[in-house]
Amino acid sequence: MEDSEEDELLNLTLSVSSGRERKKKGKTIRANNANSIISPTMNSSYEGNIFRVLQIREHMLRQDLHHIKKGVVEDGNGLSLIRLLLKTATAVDEDNYGAALENLTELYQTVSLTGDSVQRVVAYFSDGLAARILTRKSPFYDMLMEEPTSEEEFLAFTDLYRVSPYYQFAHFTANQAILEAFEAEEERNNRALHVIDFDVSYGFQWPCLIQSLSEKATSGNRISLRITGFGNNMKELQETESRLVSFSKGFSNLVFEFQWLLRGSRVINLRKKKNETVAVSLVSYLNTLSSFMKISDTLEFVHSLRPSIVVLVKQEGSKGVRTFLSRFTESLHYFAAMFDSLDDCLPLESTERLRIEKKLLGKEIKNVLNYDMDNGLDCTKYERMESLKVRMKHHGFVGTKISSKSMIQAKLLLKMRTHYCPLQIDEEGGGGGGFRICERDEGRAISLGWQDRFLLTVSPWQPL
Repeated sequence: MEDSEEDELLNLTLSVSSGRERKKKGKTIRANNANSIISPTMNSSYEGNIFRVLQIREHMLRQDLHHIKKGVVEDGNGLSLIRLLLKTATAVDEDNYGAALENLTELYQTVSLTGDSVQRVVAYFSDGLAARILTRKSPFYDMLMEEPTSEEEFLAFTDLYRVSPYYQFAHFTANQAILEAFEAEEERNNRALHVIDFDVSYGFQWPCLIQSLSEKATSGNRISLRITGFGNNMKELQETESRLVSFSKGFSNLVFEFQWLLRGSRVINLRKKKNETVAVSLVSYLNTLSSFMKISDTLEFVHSLRPSIVVLVKQEGSKGVRTFLSRFTESLHYFAAMFDSLDDCLPLESTERLRIEKKLLGKEIKNVLNYDMDNGLDCTKYERMESLKVRMKHHGFVGTKISSKSMIQAKLLLKMRTHYCPLQIDEEGGGGGGFRICERDEGRAISLGWQDRFLLTVSPWQPL
């Protein structure tokens, strides 16, 4: 790794705070089915070391459970942990598995899922590196990369949505841009708004838009809102439909319709009503795509819909991330900020924080470190916002200004959702502690940040 990358990693402004432990179930490691558990480039002599690493990991999990019961508080040396994690990632990247396993042994003896923010984030990155050493045929790979159930993931997402401004900032700001586009066309849109959501997920973005539109409508002059939502899971889409339809019944001056489409299904004509205002929501959707070609295909399709507005929400990133080490460094920056920010949102003993970190953030960390194990996919997740702007312009979109009302709303949201650290409002970056919002790109984008790290950026676009 180049010196500049190492310096950037070691300059992470992490808040190392003590945490009272919470419950964590450990898994028993059984030394069976040992064949095919290691990478083809590894010698079988490493198998014993792998078992030792996994046993130490299990001990760490059991210690977490013990600490919860006894109320033990641990402190970790954040800087030394980050240095050791960097050395481990470098060893994995160079196929130096002996050094990697030795470092993982030391890491698992130090980290904790119930410790301070550095210990917690390093624990999940250690799992991601350990999984990368194993083959996908290994039963221990599945143990390390264990997927949460749909119910567990929903609960964790709900917890994060409730306690952190992360998703609320994205949704409220995006909805305000959509509402303003609808208002600008009221004289010719027959009071009809059609939102096409490329990743509707649980549908948490739309209740506040339903409520805002209802405030503009009357019983004699109703507004029509239609949402078309794409998703991968039929059961999840049906549950989202049920929630939104049930919520909309409380607003008699609004005509609401929801239709869902499985991603990849044939799309005919999404337009239904003449002159309706069409808004496209790309809230974090581009982050989910596995190649830049898929991003281009998506943007071409969006342009063909001739929308009045496209709202883009992008998880922030920086630097070229085509190599494993650069992706590792970038993701560590990002998730260190996310874990640290949760200390501002939840008390130290919170079980909700453990659920968020284990079922959402931890899962994402391990997937980011291992998604390219089968084939060399592009890394789109941490593409710079500046690079995405070039793509948007190339596909015929132009950025529009963020309204003053959106800025006021974002400031108010952070004021309500920020507990311990001072709220900061910047124009073009700058440092500082706690959550902050930042107007960027000459007023055409607005970002949510934690300390000196941007987390999310919202930008509205129109087709040329």
